[in-house]
Amino acid sequence: MKHLRFSILLTAATAVVAFAASPAPIAAATDHPGGTPVGAVFVQTNDLAHNAVVAYDRAADGTLTKVGTYATGGAGAAEAGAVVDPLASQSSLTLDQRQGLLFVVNGGSDSITVFGVEGSRLVRRQILPSHGDLPVSVSVSGDLVYVLNARNGGSIAGYQVAGHHVEYLTGSTRALNLAQNANPEFLQAPSQVAITPDRDAVVVATKTHGTLLAFPLTHGRPAASPVVTPSGTVPFALSFDRGGHLLVVDATGFASSYSVKGNGSLSLLSKVGPTGQAAACWTVLVRGTLYAANAGSNSITSFKVEGGQLTISNAVAATTGAGPVDIAASRDGEFVYQLTGGSGEISAFRRAADGSLTKIGTVDTGLGSGEGKPLEGIAAS
Repeated sequence: MKHLRFSILLTAATAVVAFAASPAPIAAATDHPGGTPVGAVFVQTNDLAHNAVVAYDRAADGTLTKVGTYATGGAGAAEAGAVVDPLASQSSLTLDQRQGLLFVVNGGSDSITVFGVEGSRLVRRQILPSHGDLPVSVSVSGDLVYVLNARNGGSIAGYQVAGHHVEYLTGSTRALNLAQNANPEFLQAPSQVAITPDRDAVVVATKTHGTLLAFPLTHGRPAASPVVTPSGTVPFALSFDRGGHLLVVDATGFASSYSVKGNGSLSLLSKVGPTGQAAACWTVLVRGTLYAANAGSNSITSFKVEGGQLTISNAVAATTGAGPVDIAASRDGEFVYQLTGGSGEISAFRRAADGSLTKIGTVDTGLGSGEGKPLEGIAAS
């Protein structure tokens, strides 16, 4: 019955294959009403036949202008039972600003696409096999990359960045062996993979299995089996603060922080909640404030992060369009962008020094919305 309750809650809420230059953008714009571009925002269409990334210029005032659409060369996917969040995961679109790379999962073709990033312009460089079934999440730390495959009990696979080329780490694939159950696929599948900043471990959130799986890493390759740590009821979103502490948001409205040891063991530092908001499943950490998107409440919650300790700043820091899913922030920390799966929009917020948010506008992605529409994944620079 426990899994059934959360099924109701969340359903209601919520080797190189190719190397090629990306074709010219399908759509382009030259008028920038907000001024000269200073950054970019990227959204994954997750189209079930032809996945693509839509690029937007970001002006100094936070406004967005669509500048192009770039094909990934793969296909998107949707997990059975999902409503506004077809991949039911965080970090399906991951931007590595240090190396100028954008990683995109192609859930329907079991691959990941690597783009080179030049401002808001993308150049497709590689399409790599995910070494599993249904890739949904990518994590990057230094030159190390890991992908999470969600289907058939789940698995992870590692890659190494060498210059502008990404290579599979031989011997890095590990099965998660998550038992299948009667829940809809989007509930039983794992939600995110995250590499620790020191690259000593890789962590997976298992969603309704209620655990965190931490694989110690040796030269980038994981141990044969993970250290298993119980963590709430629906651990979904993972991030790390500047001290390397693991921050976990649970879909039930709780948030926890952990210290992570090199052997993969996790020690609980703090736990707060509930926030009173439904289906807290996507997060972004910005200058000491952790923002969580609540797909069931059409809201964003803010948490203060200090020395690995979490406190609730504002249970409703902002309201959003229907079905908020992936969330991202500009590299200067001044703006937060919320993708809404229920309305097919990007909500833009200006962020104040105290972490409060002020809405400055909404962009219709034109990609559709609601159940049956595959939109998911956002990243920003």
